[in-house]
Amino acid sequence: MLSNYVSVVNAPAASVSRVPRQPADDPLAVVRESLVRNYFTDGAYLASAIGQKDLAAHLDGRAQHNRERVAPWLESFRPLAGARVLEIGCGTGASTLVLAEHGAVVTAVDILEASIRAARDRCRADGYDADFLVANAAEVKRHFPRTSFDVIVFYAALEHMTHEERRAAMRDTWEMLDPGAFWVVIETPNRLWHYDNHTALLPFYHWLPDRVAFEYSRFSEREYFREIYLDHTPEKELHFLRRGRGVSFHEFELFMAPRQQLEVVSCLHAFVRAREPEERQRWIASGDAAFAGQLQRACPDLHEAFVQPALDLAIRKTATS
Repeated sequence: MLSNYVSVVNAPAASVSRVPRQPADDPLAVVRESLVRNYFTDGAYLASAIGQKDLAAHLDGRAQHNRERVAPWLESFRPLAGARVLEIGCGTGASTLVLAEHGAVVTAVDILEASIRAARDRCRADGYDADFLVANAAEVKRHFPRTSFDVIVFYAALEHMTHEERRAAMRDTWEMLDPGAFWVVIETPNRLWHYDNHTALLPFYHWLPDRVAFEYSRFSEREYFREIYLDHTPEKELHFLRRGRGVSFHEFELFMAPRQQLEVVSCLHAFVRAREPEERQRWIASGDAAFAGQLQRACPDLHEAFVQPALDLAIRKTATS
């Protein structure tokens, strides 16, 4: 499932507007059945407490998060109605559905065919259409050589790529955008942050070289993680990298443009804290605001979006970037 297997599930048609169809009588029941059949195929994992929590998140939790926070944030700088969106890392379709609900014309890409099947079933169950493609993100430019998008979104995707895949995916998608279009990254852990709450649940984990992090993973409290990487093989190393490694502003400068030329127009973390005073108070009380301030003092010209726990930011393509 981690190969570069490519398959077109629906032929991309990013210029075709979407008209909602009749939803299923019980959309969540349809989605649950599809998730169990396509995605949660490990019965032991699904029966565990962590598996049930994961299923609940995929079933509806992630969609609600996107409705409450992500979609309003995207709409704050680019209305979604009619927007041609390329979503890379669509997973089981929670974000794809919400984008479609807001009127976006969505082409969704994921490396896992099982995820794409579940995502397609989710959208159809709720009465929406999207185009789906099973592909490695490093190959999207080849699949869309003459297609124009208003927004390209990497949704919890960059952290699951190898370095070379990330290079190709970031460089190529940036080149695909016309001036005025947006390049967006959501939920990618920041390599600069002091704690990894994405993969290993360990302090300073993203700071470690990959091989050291691989060996140190045995100290993680996370089940279905620490016991997998006790012995090193090339296959396990690739599996480990795809579980999630941090990304920082350095890749943006290497693969897109110098940071002074990148027009960062919005940061999801700042957007949420401005709307939710309790979240701002938590940010200050936890000490996270102080740590972010230290990072900015170390690199004063760095946009605040690059000193958050995760990279959740939007960049507008300009004629010079």
